[in-house]
Parts: sequence; structure tokens; C-alpha cells
Amino acid sequence: MGNRPNHDRVVPVHNLRDYFRASIEDVVEKQGVEVDPHATHYVVNLMTLFSRSEELYEDDGETYGLKPLALMLADAADAPSPAQRNQYLQRIGDVALFISGFFMEGLAAKAVDVDYYIHMGENAYGSLSEEIRGTFRGNAFADVYRELARKFQILIDVLNEVRDGASTASDVNVLRMYEVWLKTGSRRAGNLLRQQGIVPISDATNKRH
Repeated sequence: MGNRPNHDRVVPVHNLRDYFRASIEDVVEKQGVEVDPHATHYVVNLMTLFSRSEELYEDDGETYGLKPLALMLADAADAPSPAQRNQYLQRIGDVALFISGFFMEGLAAKAVDVDYYIHMGENAYGSLSEEIRGTFRGNAFADVYRELARKFQILIDVLNEVRDGASTASDVNVLRMYEVWLKTGSRRAGNLLRQQGIVPISDATNKRH
């Protein structure tokens, strides 16, 4: 215990895209959820891209890090062209999905929690789908973005499971899972609570804003 490194959690990966693809497909099947294969392919590519910090974080020469989603939304509103607006909308959806999928625990100490990221991500992908529908790009991606918007919560559950990998029930932060379930209605959070002998009250999610 204590300072001993947990080597059995280290998984050698020769091809990151193949690893994400296999992991996501396995969790989708395990959870019994339905997600369009084109949408899962998009998520696999996104996870692979954002595994490189220079693709996730922004560097304007003075600051380096993640721009708040609200500022990205302001950039989208002020964009000088539809193409640039759509780029900002895609960026909002992508960042919201990645952060809430892999760093949900860290959001507990932030001013905004996972429900905010879900709201922003769903709306961004949904707006993007409508913006590009009927265009050349829309012929290929409008339905994908629509699926990402509709299945945003499901995909977060999938990515949470991929992130946790071989975690056991003893690793579950019960209070955090209950908080996430209250705010989002996450089916995965509800199942983890039941594994701990806690049965969440079904109508509690009606309190979500």
C-alpha cells in the first residue's frame, strides 16, 4: 500500500487508435447501448487526436491551456463566417465530450460540473448538425453530429468505462457517483451505485436543470 506503484494498471499499447476502437466497441456491447458506428468512429479519432496535448490545449503565445466553453461559445457567436462558426461549435462539442468522458472526477472541484459540459456539448453538436445540413460537408457529417448530440450522455458513460478499465467496485467514489447521477441521470452511475447496495430514487433526476 502507500507508495508502491500499481504496475498491473499499466497497459502497453502499440496502436492507440486500435486500442480506443476496441475498448469503445467492447464497452458499447457490454453496456447494451446503441450508437451509430460512424459516431463511434468519430469518437475513436477524437480520443486519438486529443491524446496529443498540443491538439487539446490552445497556445496563443501568452497563455497555454483550455479556453472555457463559454468563451468558445462567444467566439462562435462572433465568428466572421459560417465556416469559422462551425469550427468553434465542433471544438466545443469535442472538448466537452473529451473532458467529461475522461476527466469527470476533476470537474467536481470546478465552478461548473459535468451537467454543464453535457449541456454545452449536446447543443454544440446539435447546432453544428443543423448548420451544415444540405452542404457538401453535411452530406458526410450532419447525421454524425446529430447522433453525437443525441447520444452525448451515453458516450460519456462509455468513455468513463474505458477510462476506468480494470477498476473494481472498491474504486468507486460513491458520493461522486450519486452527485453525477443526480445531475445527469447517467445509467452507468446508477448501476455503480446499485453495485454498492444503493438504489437511487428514480424521480430524483427530475430536479436537474
